[in-house]
Amino acid sequence: MAEDQRAEVEKWLTISRRDLQSARALFKELILENVVYHCQQSAEKTLKAYLVNQGVVFPKTHDLDLDVLLDLCCQSDTGFRRWDDAADILTPYATEFRYPSDSLEPEEEDAQQAIELAASILDFVIQKLP
Repeated sequence: MAEDQRAEVEKWLTISRRDLQSARALFKELILENVVYHCQQSAEKTLKAYLVNQGVVFPKTHDLDLDVLLDLCCQSDTGFRRWDDAADILTPYATEFRYPSDSLEPEEEDAQQAIELAASILDFVIQKLP
């Protein structure tokens, strides 16, 4: 892998880890809508790190479902299918609690689950990287 490609992968992973770290800190303060948002962001950036590693071009948009990224990851490794349910859980958190709506704040259990999913996806991808 080219050095600049490796550096870009590390940048994505650093941002992903920071999102996860933010989620954990916010969980302690019970700011749950931001916890789930940062978990979705962490998962998204983790998947993008894998795609950069594989040399796969992905759409540069803020309106990107995790399912789209998983489909791209599966072109290189079908093992990513195990995260389909996680993507369905995390994807709505990108916007669901970010704007005024009738949606209530997420439950504590949902926020804890989001942290666990984002951390598991990060661990999974790190194991796939050289």
